[in-house]
Amino acid sequence: MKFLVVGSGGREHALAWKLRQSPLADRVFVAPGNAGTAIDAENVPIQADDLAGLVRFAKQEKIDLTVVGPEAPLAAGIVDLFTEEGLKIFGPTKAAAELESSKIFCKHLLRSAAVPTAEFHTFASRQEAVQFLTAREDEPVVVKADGLAAGKGVFVCENRQQALQALDRLGNELEFGTAGQRVVLEERLHGEEASVLAITDGRTLVTLPPAQDHKPAYDGDRGPNTGGMGAYSPTPVVPTDMLHWIEEHILVPTVHAMHRAGRPFRGVLYAGLIITRQGPKVLEYNVRFGDPECQPLMMRLQSDLAEVLLAAVEGRLDRIEPLRWDPRPAVCVVMASAGYPGAYKKGFPIRGLDEAANVPNTKIFHAGTALTPEGQIVTAGGRVLGVTALGDSVAQAKLYAYQAVKCIRWDGAWCRKDIADKALPFRL
Repeated sequence: MKFLVVGSGGREHALAWKLRQSPLADRVFVAPGNAGTAIDAENVPIQADDLAGLVRFAKQEKIDLTVVGPEAPLAAGIVDLFTEEGLKIFGPTKAAAELESSKIFCKHLLRSAAVPTAEFHTFASRQEAVQFLTAREDEPVVVKADGLAAGKGVFVCENRQQALQALDRLGNELEFGTAGQRVVLEERLHGEEASVLAITDGRTLVTLPPAQDHKPAYDGDRGPNTGGMGAYSPTPVVPTDMLHWIEEHILVPTVHAMHRAGRPFRGVLYAGLIITRQGPKVLEYNVRFGDPECQPLMMRLQSDLAEVLLAAVEGRLDRIEPLRWDPRPAVCVVMASAGYPGAYKKGFPIRGLDEAANVPNTKIFHAGTALTPEGQIVTAGGRVLGVTALGDSVAQAKLYAYQAVKCIRWDGAWCRKDIADKALPFRL
C-alpha cells in the first residue's frame, strides 16, 4: 500500500517513521516533509496548504491512505476535498475541525455537552473584550484568540494590565493574522496540564496513553507559550482510573455532541486538560495528533499504525485488537532556534546528528530542518528537532534524550532542561 503524510514537522516525521514500519506499507510519501522524512520516507515538493496539488498527487500515485498532520489543512477542508474525489483520508471534515479552528465554537459545544471546562465569555471583537475587562474587577484571566495561532494565541494573565496587553498583541496582524479578530476570556484554572488523545471513527473511541506537554518556553514553565518544548508519556498526572473518567465524561460526550451538531467527528480527538482540585477540565481541543506528544506516543506504540488508521477511516475500530504499547516511558526534548517563539534565523548547519543517533533507545525526529543542494542538513524553523528516547524509567528516558541533545550543535541551539521533571517525584 501507499501512504501520504501531509505536513513538515516532527509529528509528521514520527507518523511517517511509524507507518514505514507497517507490513502494509510499500511506500510512504511526505508532503512537503523535511530533512528527516527524506531519510525515513520519500518527500514530495507539495506544500500542506496546496490542497489541489495534494489531491492530484494522491490520484496520480494511487495513494491508499492520506494522513493529515497539521491543523491548517484540516480547517481548510482537505478531508472534504479528498472524500469528494473518492480518496481515503484520515482526519475530520472542515465542519468538525472547527472544534480546534474556533475556540468560541469549542467552548459553546462543551457547555452544551456539560463537559467540564473553565467559565468563559466570548467577544466578536477585541474592543468588546477591552470594554468588558475595564468594567469588571481586576483578577487573573486567560485571553485566547478564537482562530488558529500555531499554539501561541493563549495568554495566561495575572491581572487586567497583562490582559489588555495580550489583547493588543492579538491585534497585531503580522503576529496572529485574523486569528485574534474574535476573543475568548476564561477564568484562570490551577493545576497540572495533560494531553489525552483518542482515535475515533465517530462511533468507537480508542484512547491513547496520557502525555504531558511543556508549552512555556523556559524552565519552570516560565516565558511565552510555544508550540511545545517537549513531552513525555505516560504521565502520572493522569492515573488509570482518571483516564477512564476522562473517556466517559469528556471524550465520549464530545463525540456525541459533535454528532448531534451535524458534524460527526472522525480522526484524532485531542483533549488539552488541566487537572484541578475539582477534577479534569478541558482547556482546549485539537483535532489532530499533538506535536510534540505524537513523538513519544509513536516511540511507545507497538501496534501497526497503518492498520489502526485504516480501521478508523473505514468505520471498524470496534473490530481491531487492543493497541499494544511498550511499557517503558518515552521523553521528547525539543531543540529550538535562537529567538523562538519570536523571530529567528534559518540556514544554520546542524552537526552531531549521527553521534546522537548512537545513544541507546533514541530517535531524532526532525521538525524545522531542510537539505541544501549539497546534502547538508540545516535549520529551517523555530522548533528544529524532537530528540526522543525510551527508558526503563522516566529518569532514564530523560537521561538518554539529553545525552543525545548534548551531541547536537548549531549556532543558537537551545532547549528546556527540565522536560519530564514533573514525573520524577512519582518514580516512574
